[in-house]
Amino acid sequence: MRIDKFLKNSRLIKRRSVAKEVADKGRIQINGKLAKSSNTVKTGDLVKVQFGNHTIEFKVNELQESTKKEDAEKMYEIISDERKI
Repeated sequence: MRIDKFLKNSRLIKRRSVAKEVADKGRIQINGKLAKSSNTVKTGDLVKVQFGNHTIEFKVNELQESTKKEDAEKMYEIISDERKI
């Protein structure tokens, strides 16, 4: 699954266009490598996303084409969540 679609389906980012923009600005890493919006993500991958002063790192647990709000959190496991002041 594309990283921009995963971020939208997991509800970490609300819109796919925003997820694509974040990826294309070089703010997403998959397993330590810079990712573009078209890069694929697999179960077990470690993803790091930087939103300005907020950085979140998570592990991909499962891939779902469509999710309900309750099921979205099952798609990932947060490893670190940092805010710089």
